[in-house]
Amino acid sequence: MPGIERIRKIRDILAQRNVDAILIANEKNIYYFTGFSGGFRLLIPLDGELTLFVHSVNYEAAKEMAKGVRIELIRVGERADTKILNEISRCGFRSIGFDNISAREYMRIRDNLRELRFEPLEDAIWSLRKIKDEGELALIKRAAELTSRGMEKAIEILKPGMRERDVAAEIEYEMRRMGSDGVAFDTIVCSGPESAFPHGGLGEREIRDGDLVVIDVGAKYRGYCADMTRTLIAGVASKEQGRLCDMVREAQRQAISHVRAGVRARDIDEVARGYIADKGYGGYFVHGLGHGVGLDIHEPPALNPLSEEILLRGNVITVEPGIYIPKFGGARLEDTILVLEDKAVKLTCIKGED
Repeated sequence: MPGIERIRKIRDILAQRNVDAILIANEKNIYYFTGFSGGFRLLIPLDGELTLFVHSVNYEAAKEMAKGVRIELIRVGERADTKILNEISRCGFRSIGFDNISAREYMRIRDNLRELRFEPLEDAIWSLRKIKDEGELALIKRAAELTSRGMEKAIEILKPGMRERDVAAEIEYEMRRMGSDGVAFDTIVCSGPESAFPHGGLGEREIRDGDLVVIDVGAKYRGYCADMTRTLIAGVASKEQGRLCDMVREAQRQAISHVRAGVRARDIDEVARGYIADKGYGGYFVHGLGHGVGLDIHEPPALNPLSEEILLRGNVITVEPGIYIPKFGGARLEDTILVLEDKAVKLTCIKGED
């Protein structure tokens, strides 16, 4: 089972915090520990057998794919929370941790098991998830390769007269054809003045000659994500368009050159933000420099001016400076980056780029 070492680590945390078990509700966390994506709840005790609660539609798949755990079936018409309550009671736990169960579920457990001590442990799970092991890195690297291929397809086909959604369809088809399980997020293709909207999505707009076109895309592979943005120009770039693209390219280069284990995330943000501000465009960089990437497209650590995170070996992050000028257009450059002890490794890349 892929999660054996991960289970050992979460049990070490349970022991350190004097907690008897953890009840996991987040589907990505369940997948992280079991390798199975159809679980409803996962109960990991400090000692003994793990219990994976599944609904009838996923029961046979769980028996086949979720190795090393006891499968507890929630039948049609059976209350899931009652089943979970009974299991917690049967085990005689005095304390239990949780990641992000609903308020309703929390109150039902609390009201029925009043002697039980509760401990929020979402931070503990993130402390594990944000440092990728070798198996995870292999999957992220493949997702990055597929993402890069999708972006190369965009560069090949983009021309005036195409609709934004047609560009997105070609990108997504190419990634699927090459082996992607799907997209990590809704593909963004924003052209012309709307390229100044950082998360503008896509629409029916026809790309026009001379448009800035911001393309933000991510493939998913076996549950793991990658993230990449390029700003293309349909036709010949104007002087100001070229200036914007050059600035975000240099801001990203400088920021990546500072990425390594032990560096404060907000200091990396400040490198890019300071460069753009010195050029007179600081007010047009309207988001954080980056974020973690893994099973979720946005994970810790965050790279922004308020971040308290220290980069660690095995973090996978994005570095994505952008400049967005209302009614003119915007430019963003983003890559998925692996943090190592003394350097950064760019996982997404286009053939011919530095």
